[in-house]
Amino acid sequence: MDTINIHEAKTHLSRLVEDVAAGQEIIIAKHGRPVAKLVAISFISAPRIGALKGKLNVPTDFDAPLPDHVLASFEGDA
Repeated sequence: MDTINIHEAKTHLSRLVEDVAAGQEIIIAKHGRPVAKLVAISFISAPRIGALKGKLNVPTDFDAPLPDHVLASFEGDA
């Protein structure tokens, strides 16, 4: 694990990112004191559109009007 100062990190950021992507870890120091660690992240996949297709059951009356006693509860009349 290499330790570099913050000025060098700013100057050579592109190279450091390539090194980190290749598996190296780099400590960034300010005035000789370690303040940050540059490491690769694991791949984070975005949620896939349609991932729940076929896993949910929507009733046929899903959008039917609510009964009067339920509507009254929402309106504070219950």
